[in-house]
Amino acid sequence: MVALHTAVAIVAIVLLIIKARVDPIISLVIGCLYLGLASGVGFEKTVEAITGGFGDIMAKIGLLIGFGVLIGALLHTTQTFGRLVGVLLRAVGPKRIPYALAVALSTIFPSIYVDVQVVLGAPVARQSAPHVGRHGLALMAGALGTGIFCGYVFVVPGLSAVSIAGLLHIPLGTYLLFGIVLGPLTAVLTTFLFSRMLKLGWWKAAADEEAIDESADAVADEAEEYPAPARRLPPLGVALLPILVPLVLIASGAFAGLAGVENEVVDFFGDANVALFIGLLIAFVLARRAVGTEGTNDAFSTGLHTTGEILLVTGIGGSLGAVIKATGLAEILGGLFSADAGAPVVLSVLLAWFIAALLHLAIGSVSVAAITAAGIIAPIVDSIGVAPIAIGLAIASGSLFALQVNSNFFWMFKALLGLTTQGALKTMTTVTTIASLISLPLVVAVALVVR
Repeated sequence: MVALHTAVAIVAIVLLIIKARVDPIISLVIGCLYLGLASGVGFEKTVEAITGGFGDIMAKIGLLIGFGVLIGALLHTTQTFGRLVGVLLRAVGPKRIPYALAVALSTIFPSIYVDVQVVLGAPVARQSAPHVGRHGLALMAGALGTGIFCGYVFVVPGLSAVSIAGLLHIPLGTYLLFGIVLGPLTAVLTTFLFSRMLKLGWWKAAADEEAIDESADAVADEAEEYPAPARRLPPLGVALLPILVPLVLIASGAFAGLAGVENEVVDFFGDANVALFIGLLIAFVLARRAVGTEGTNDAFSTGLHTTGEILLVTGIGGSLGAVIKATGLAEILGGLFSADAGAPVVLSVLLAWFIAALLHLAIGSVSVAAITAAGIIAPIVDSIGVAPIAIGLAIASGSLFALQVNSNFFWMFKALLGLTTQGALKTMTTVTTIASLISLPLVVAVALVVR
């Protein structure tokens, strides 16, 4: 019954938002209350899960969202994103930008937290969208989402990739060798198929995109009011430092951890919160030089306004995940499965994929689904007659499946890209589903070849 109540809660949230046009915040809280009470969590523990889940998410990503949005607002005062898009257009052309974004995110940046990636990548995707063509925002959003998560689960040092490899005792070098091929290949194929869907009428801008008063647009429009002589725009390479410096710091910390290097200074500057704050300081200095104190303060005000809305809906998304966890659904699902040592290779891969996919649908977290599935299978991985790397990749593939409303990332993505809930389902949920299904036969091929 717990699984049924979880499904009812998720469907109800989607219908309330899309059909009844109830605000996502109200819809999510209603879903949390229903699930907790209907599943037997109890009145007190349901409230504890809602408030605790909100607090846990804020502790993990609250500052990341705030710093990231403010960096984006300040960078628009120096026209950084517009100039970067111009460089990309000249380098790869408008039709290749979605693929370039997907490949870059799935290969170069998997060491960066997905929350940081979407905060810093969303403005680039949005400003590139008009150049891509009809439904450009949808295609860029899809490329952003699939690139982020294909790197996250397939490419070391993505958190899910490292966790799966560790739990199944797969050498990181082996996982990287297969993942660095599977990740970007899946991202590119997914982006291509998604672009075909858009051409067939999948996207309705009037219903799937929403006009938002967010820093990326408001600050950009306001910045145009400054006369040219008042602007002292830094070179593009310097203007990108608020993004590049945090990425380098976080990546350095991640690779140091993988290498077993323990250093308090490296850990301090490699912390995502510290790294993004350093980026914010750099952006602040550059903005002050470009548009002065008044322009910088206006950008900050607009960024803070946007941050509050994103934090609230993201935090309540975390509350839903906490209530689902309190129901004990993960343990129930784990107890349903056992592997047969004599099962065919393909069946074993499908089973591993299915466990991870079902856990993701229930829990709403890619990393938690991957880690939980790997934990369930780890004790029997040596007895099922399939190479551990194939089982690990199958778990990674399954954990991608259908990221949706019970994920706090979903709500961040929706707000930062300027999409309606329906639009986020048509992009984020769709591309993660496609990526999961596309990568599955590739994993089966690995299982049949590698012994």
